[in-house]
Amino acid sequence: MNDSDAPAPGRKRRVREQTPVQRALGLLVRREHSRKELTRKLTSRGIEDEAAQAAVDKLTEAGWQDDTRFAENLVRMRANTGYGPIHVRAELGTHGLDSEQITAAMDTFEGDWTENARDLVRRRFGEAGPRDLAQRRKAADLLARRGFDGDSIRRATRYDPDD
Repeated sequence: MNDSDAPAPGRKRRVREQTPVQRALGLLVRREHSRKELTRKLTSRGIEDEAAQAAVDKLTEAGWQDDTRFAENLVRMRANTGYGPIHVRAELGTHGLDSEQITAAMDTFEGDWTENARDLVRRRFGEAGPRDLAQRRKAADLLARRGFDGDSIRRATRYDPDD
C-alpha cells in the first residue's frame, strides 16, 4: 500500500450502509442460524421487522438459510459437547422449530445417547467411572443438568468398563 492509497489525514472512509440481506448474510457466513434467531438479530440491530422478515425469506429461498440444516447441525454440535437429548430438544424448541422439524433433526443423530453420557462420566470421573454412592450421585446430577434421560443416567452411573 503506498501513500496515495491511504485516506488523507483527518478524512474518514465512508462506510456504506449494508442492506438487511447483506447484514443477514454476514451473520450466516459465521454460523448457521434459525429463521427466528436471524430475524431477531436483525431487528435488534435496528432493522424493521418487515424488512428483516423479507431478508430472511430471500436468503431462505436462495438456500443460504435452512432450518433443517440448522437443526441437524445443532443436534450434532450439542451431542459432541456432552449434552443429552432432553436439552437438545428443548433448545431446538427455543429456535421456533415445530415438533416435526425437531423430531426429524433428532432422528439424524447417529450416535448413542447412553454412550455419550458414559463418555461424559469417564471424562469427569476417570476410566473406572464413579467409585462410590456420592460420586454416582454427582455424576447423575451432572447428566440430569446436561439433559440426559433417566435410563441413560442409570446406565452411565453404574458403568462397568468391561460392559
